[in-house]
Amino acid sequence: MRWLHGLFFSCAFVIYWRAMDKDFDGWNSKKKHINDHAVAPFYHKREIWWCSLGVNVGFEQDGTGSNYDRPVLVIQGFNSHVFFGVALTGKKRQGRYYVPIGEVEGREASVILSQARLIDTKRLIRKAGTLDTDMFDKVCDELKRTLFGHN
Repeated sequence: MRWLHGLFFSCAFVIYWRAMDKDFDGWNSKKKHINDHAVAPFYHKREIWWCSLGVNVGFEQDGTGSNYDRPVLVIQGFNSHVFFGVALTGKKRQGRYYVPIGEVEGREASVILSQARLIDTKRLIRKAGTLDTDMFDKVCDELKRTLFGHN
């Protein structure tokens, strides 16, 4: 009977490991296409865009679906080619590294403060909305606190 117990846990580990398997090859093909053919759209601070974030290493936020995309909030544009943005999750989350922002395209959303990064504008797919000024200011305050320890 003990062997059955060991077999069960071995199978459970293999199933978990396969679920965590990432499609780096598929993303690499998509990334090459984005780099060679995508046209960078105009964007502005406070806008929420669907963005091809791709398949990333470890716990960095991945995109999903055929575009490997997820919504991001534009925090600050630097030029027509790159901006500082933060990934969103399609759930209302509470906690030190989340700011619930209301609905985005009919789904509750939260900013994931730990997933802020520079993003090339070629990754932008389509605009999903614009965050109101008060909520954007709250997100920026929480992002400063998270990154720099300021209140």
